[in-house]
Order: sequence, then structure tokens, then C-alpha cells
Amino acid sequence: MTFPRLTRLPDQSFFLLGVRGVGKSTWARLQFSDALHIDLLDEARYQDYLADPSLFAADLQPAPPGSWVVVDEIQRLPNLLNEVHRHIEDRRLNFALLGSSARKLKAASVNLLAGRALHKAMHPLTPAELGDDFDLDTALDTGTIPLVWVAGERRPVLESYVRLYLREEVRAEGLVRNLPGFARFLPVAALYHGQVINTAGIARDCGVARTTVKGYLDVLEDTLLVVRLRAFQPRLRVRERSHPKLYWVDPGVVRAVKKLHGPIAPEERGALLEGWVLHLLRAHGEENELFNELHYWAPHPANRIEVDFLLRRGNELAAIEVKSQPRYHTGMLPGLRAIGELPGLVQRVLVYGGKRSFRTEDGIDVWSVARLQLVLAGNSFWPGDAQPGT
Repeated sequence: MTFPRLTRLPDQSFFLLGVRGVGKSTWARLQFSDALHIDLLDEARYQDYLADPSLFAADLQPAPPGSWVVVDEIQRLPNLLNEVHRHIEDRRLNFALLGSSARKLKAASVNLLAGRALHKAMHPLTPAELGDDFDLDTALDTGTIPLVWVAGERRPVLESYVRLYLREEVRAEGLVRNLPGFARFLPVAALYHGQVINTAGIARDCGVARTTVKGYLDVLEDTLLVVRLRAFQPRLRVRERSHPKLYWVDPGVVRAVKKLHGPIAPEERGALLEGWVLHLLRAHGEENELFNELHYWAPHPANRIEVDFLLRRGNELAAIEVKSQPRYHTGMLPGLRAIGELPGLVQRVLVYGGKRSFRTEDGIDVWSVARLQLVLAGNSFWPGDAQPGT
């Protein structure tokens, strides 16, 4: 089963990164049916290139000048990017470079083709891509990674997916030295989904040093499983909180890492929905240039006032708060009311678990989850954009 993806085909060479099973290879096969495909998961080919990188250049020779070449799992052999660079310059080849990790690319300080290749991301499936197949409760339970979504039995596939991550991405690639410590770290890190990161607390709970936890968080981020969302820190406002919040890229992965089964508990649903909204913002926002920056807002840590997401587009700001409760009440609004005087703020939105959408007397838009999906799919989030029907 294939889905129409939000990812658009660039007109020049590009990196396309995303977690395993997100659909990069399937998308590339559809987009580049006549291209030369080189899959570095092919162990024989990988070993050949590892022993003699010049074989990669030899395999590129049949590609006509100006044509496309797809290289899958490029992070396995980042030194090949030097040859990619040369063939872009000398033969005007175009490359689609797919990968499930940025860690080795960054660690090797390799030629990342600055100015010659765009950097794009592929995210788990969105409602716009799933269409009538989308169901929010299912998305929050087992997530929307295509590999899992199309499975006949999603739960065991999801659990195998987490084990595959430990085996393939971490152990086989040598990303950490202490695999048992990393295995203890994962469920603790999953507990921080949607929360400000406390490295000392995580280190204490999983029995490793704080510096080790920082390294483990880097591994999760570099392998694209988590996002660290920074606090909004405008100039001259030194009281803004500096610690980032942690979000996993898929709610199903969060639940699998924590070994949670069955219906979603009310106390669990809030963080899962918040993280899923972040996923929607990133998926639509990056592809459609919806915003330039994305943060959370917490100006005074002592009084615990926060807004989940603060978007910046040029000189304009938009604030989004997420609440999972199905019934609206004014107790959901303190953060959005507190942020109201922030210079440049043009939009305040509460996304909640109910079905009605309306505007409060003080100008806060209250949207159902369905309304948010419709607005983002129509690329019409900001005031002045053409609004879809309610």
C-alpha cells in the first residue's frame, strides 16, 4: 500500500532523512522509476564499497549526464559523498541521498554538499496523507509510521521496530559503547515525552552519568527519533527558560518503548496529543514553509505558565496550546492569555479534544483537532491566508 506523501520532489540534488520505515525508499522508487538505484543495505555492495570506494564511481558511469541517482542509507558510508560531489560538478548528475541517521554524517565531518544539495525530512504519515484511513485514536496508540500502519497486527510490528532500532541503528552502527545502559535509558527518556529535559533526573533513574545521558540524547536526535524543542528566548529577556523539551517523533514508538499496551489512559493522552500536533506542524510546516522557527514559550519558570508551541514567520508570531480534554473551559487559556502582549504576536490558537471550533471574546481561536488538520492541509494557518471552510 502506498500513500500520497507531502514530500515534493526538488529540482536539484537533496538529502532526505527520516526514521526507518517512514517510506523514503518507497517514495523514491515511485519518483525515480528510471533512475540508477544504489542500496547500501545490500551487504555485498556495502562491503565492496567499504573495501574499495572507487567501485562506487565505477557504478555511476552508466548514468547519463543530468540524470538522477538514488543512494539509499547513505549514512552507512559517508565518505562516498566526496564522489557524489565530484559527479555533481563534473557530470551534472542529480542525487537523492536517503538516510535514517545524521549521526555518522556529522561525526565524520564529511562533505555535506553545502549549496549543492537541499536537506529535507520525511515524517510519519499525516491525516492529509492517510485520507479516510486516518483515525486519531489509532494514531495516538500505535503511531503512523507506514511500516507499522500497514501491518496486519500493528502492536507486535511496533515492538519489533523498537528492537530493530536497538539492533540495527545502535549496536550495528556502534553508536554507543554501553548498550545495556542505553536500553535502560530509552524507557526513562520516553517518560519525558512532552516535558522539559532533566538530565540529572534521567541519569539517576537509569544509573548512568549525566554526560552519558547527554550523549544518549544526541544519539536519539541524530537517529531522528526525538526532537528537542528549544525555549523561545527573545533578546533582552534573560528570564526565559533555556532547557529544551523532549518530543518523540511518533506516539506509537513512545508507547512501545514504555511497553504500554491497551487503551490510552487519560493522563497519557495529553502528552501524546501534544507530540502528535508537533508532528503535524513539522510535517506541513517544513514542506510548505509555514514558519521559520518553532519553539515553546515559558517566560517565568516559577509560575509554571507555558504555551506549547510558538511559531515565527518573519516578524510575526503565532502561539498554539494543546489540550486533550473533550470539553472546552476557560481554564485551558492562562498561557495563551499571558502571551497576548508578546510583540509580534498575531495568532493565538487552542487545539482541544472537542468537536466545536469558535473564537473567544478576547480573540483566541479554539479549534478542534479536525479543524487544525484542515487548516494545515490547506496551508492557511496565518491570519490573512485563505481559510478553508469550517
